[in-house]
Amino acid sequence: MTIPILSTKIHIPLQRSKSVLRPRLTGRLNEGLHRRLTVVSAAAGFGKTTLVSGWAASCGRPVAWLSMDEGDNDAARFMTYLCAALQKAGANTNEGLIRVLQAPQPPPAESIITALANEISGAPGHFVLVLDDYHVITAEPVNNAIALLLERMPPQLHLVIATREDPRLPLAKLRVRDQLTEVRTQDLRFTASESAEFLDRVMGLSLTSANIALLESRTEGWIAGLQLAALTMQGHPDPANVLRSFTGSHRFVLDYLVEEVLQRQSADIQAFLLRTSILDRMCGPLCDAVHPREAGEQLITNASGQETLADLERANLFIVPLDHERRWYRYHHLFAELLRQRLRQSIASSAGNEERFISELHIHASRWYEDNGHLLEAFHHAAAADDVERAARLLDGDGMPLLFRGAVTPVMNWLDSLPRKELDVRPSLWVMFASALLMAGRMNGVEPKLQAAEKALQDAAQDEKTRDLIGHIASIRATMAVSRHQANAIMTESRRALEYLHPDNLPVRTATAWTLGYAYQLQGDRAAAVEAYTEALSGSQKIGHTMIAIMAALGLGNMQEAGNRLHEAAETYRGVLKLAGDPPLPAACEAHLGLARIFYEWNDLDAAWRHGQQSVQLARLLESLDRAVAGEAFLAKLMLARGEGSGAAAAIANAEQSARRQHFQNQMPHIAAVQAQVLLQQGDPAAAARFAEKHELHASLARSLLMQGNTSEALSVLEPLLGLTEAKEHADEMLKVMALLAAVLHAHGERARAAEMLRDALTMGEPGGFTRTFVDEGVPMYLLLREAAAHGMLHDYPGQLLAAFEAGGMTREFMKERHPAKSDNALIEPLSARELEVLRLIAQGLSNREIGERLFIALTTVKGHNRTIFDKLQVKRRTEAVARARKLGLL
Repeated sequence: MTIPILSTKIHIPLQRSKSVLRPRLTGRLNEGLHRRLTVVSAAAGFGKTTLVSGWAASCGRPVAWLSMDEGDNDAARFMTYLCAALQKAGANTNEGLIRVLQAPQPPPAESIITALANEISGAPGHFVLVLDDYHVITAEPVNNAIALLLERMPPQLHLVIATREDPRLPLAKLRVRDQLTEVRTQDLRFTASESAEFLDRVMGLSLTSANIALLESRTEGWIAGLQLAALTMQGHPDPANVLRSFTGSHRFVLDYLVEEVLQRQSADIQAFLLRTSILDRMCGPLCDAVHPREAGEQLITNASGQETLADLERANLFIVPLDHERRWYRYHHLFAELLRQRLRQSIASSAGNEERFISELHIHASRWYEDNGHLLEAFHHAAAADDVERAARLLDGDGMPLLFRGAVTPVMNWLDSLPRKELDVRPSLWVMFASALLMAGRMNGVEPKLQAAEKALQDAAQDEKTRDLIGHIASIRATMAVSRHQANAIMTESRRALEYLHPDNLPVRTATAWTLGYAYQLQGDRAAAVEAYTEALSGSQKIGHTMIAIMAALGLGNMQEAGNRLHEAAETYRGVLKLAGDPPLPAACEAHLGLARIFYEWNDLDAAWRHGQQSVQLARLLESLDRAVAGEAFLAKLMLARGEGSGAAAAIANAEQSARRQHFQNQMPHIAAVQAQVLLQQGDPAAAARFAEKHELHASLARSLLMQGNTSEALSVLEPLLGLTEAKEHADEMLKVMALLAAVLHAHGERARAAEMLRDALTMGEPGGFTRTFVDEGVPMYLLLREAAAHGMLHDYPGQLLAAFEAGGMTREFMKERHPAKSDNALIEPLSARELEVLRLIAQGLSNREIGERLFIALTTVKGHNRTIFDKLQVKRRTEAVARARKLGLL
């Protein structure tokens, strides 16, 4: 699942041994190094690449070079080559960046650019990045990535763009800020002296000053025109006559000169130039495949392709070496365009069937690339040949489709260009189209393609291939249902997929094992979920399917969390982060959220906050998924633990608004649970109880009832709930209910049962290091733990929990041991649970009689509690008691 790196794309073009030095331009490029961007912009044939490559060799800085082509409109491919170019220049970019970009669903360019900028900013030296032929870029994601790089560019980096047209970048803003150096057509034109040096020393022509002036004026310093004219005049008895033969615009001059140059070449060379013009890059063996030395019984040429390429370079025939070994070359772009035009004209005039002939050339190239293991290039030429059958076969990728090798965009573009009838006769292409759209995140277009595939399959024979396609369709639908958390739909489609998929179709079968695991997880069948996730993880590792490996590992981490195996889950999530690379794939948001939950439980709130924020940042890069909302709800809960009540209320309100706007119903119970916590912390248990009943939040309702002193009703809620969790064997839910039930039993006066329940909860929670499950139950749990300690239960683990209570921000003053009465901020003695209940009702404005009715105690008992509360708080009146209690954090 890798994007092969063609070294020629990141190789600085070599300089000719004879070239015209242009100090006026190289000086301008040097002067521009203190700015962010240099743009060299002019039409074809003005020497942009020659100028920049010559300057790059002498600028005194390491240069990362990327020769761009249309394939770089695929953002993942472009970012891969960008990282490779910087790495080759010694920028010490992280190896993980390229590995992450090889994934079927690579991270957005924004995260890669941010990571690159961060890494380069830490480098000791300065670098130059050159993007040559930038005009081929039409994809907005790539333009946006470069704009972001310019915005966040570290001072160690300077960007040079060579292009035929101005890039869609904020040039005006950079110009105003003096961050832009520009070299344009007028600057690039050869002056009279440069033209004379070029014609004399480089091209070997001895022309009179008058002829040089005439040629310079006719070409207006256009370098390509000068070179073609010089090639035309070499060996001609009357150069002045040649000069008088062409006039007009660049295009007409060029057409004339190419015709003249070609006519002066041998028939073998002409054929070689025309046939190999279909190649973006070429080496000797590839040229031999496209232009064989033997055609039937007739020998075309004795020279090999490699020898011919070397001869063309020596003859200055617009050929550019792409590596130091001079194995790979390309034609000057303008020359290649004109050769292709001439190829069509020559075939049309002779054979009369130009499309067929050119298609055969592409097929020869495709076969060579396939034989040499370059499947993406083989696919490209098969598509150019309009050989749908061959392109479709190459698309399958010999068991690993090209979609999983970083070719999502070119595959989508090719499929989009095909007429419907071609897709209908090959339903596999409809399925591949749907898969590509799914991987690109374009969810809305997936189902119509699947329906088209099913329609095309209606009359097809039920052979292995047809059944496999039916299974693939079901697998794609299962994945779509995962994003909507639809357990029944996932289960139905996953089982159908596994029934129909061919046993050898490991990529899709592995993906389906993962979707099946998620369905089991949603249905609460945790054992089956673990089995399915384990199968998916094993299969994905065998075939190198990084994305499914990540998703399966996340599922296993969730199950380990659910089993209270927090240390194992943390290791699993850390393993996911390694798989996800640096910068991570957006799917890593779930690993960060898992680690945030675990660190929260371990009471490491700072680490929990860091992971929670990273989760939300990554999740926002995922379209149409609810993971960002899940992260925001967690951060709101974390704010409550940090004592940031108002911030938590605002954060959970925003999360609820986002969930409703995007119809993320799956997140509403989690959001509602945090909202109930907010109401409790605000001291409004009655409102919290009403809210909890409305949303069927049993634990939240029990806490609200406990806070109101209604322990009997709280027990009637919790005891059946514990039975349900025990029946389902859901360890995580059991522990939470047991801890809360222990606190309620203690407040209710059933101290023996409370101590037994606490002992069971501690036994269950200690291996995983659970802390917040106990601390979040607040004062009732603290009192229970202190009483247990007084009766000899205080070992390491309960002691750690008490220490966590005493370090807590909200109740720190209350949790201190007794202090002398002289301390203005300490209680003589902590309030009992019943006294706290009475104090909260006083704060709500209830009279003594109303308090007695609420708590089912006598009026004299209420007054006795009042006296004790006033004594402990060192006050005389109700209003003073409430104010003092608020100051101490008791309310």
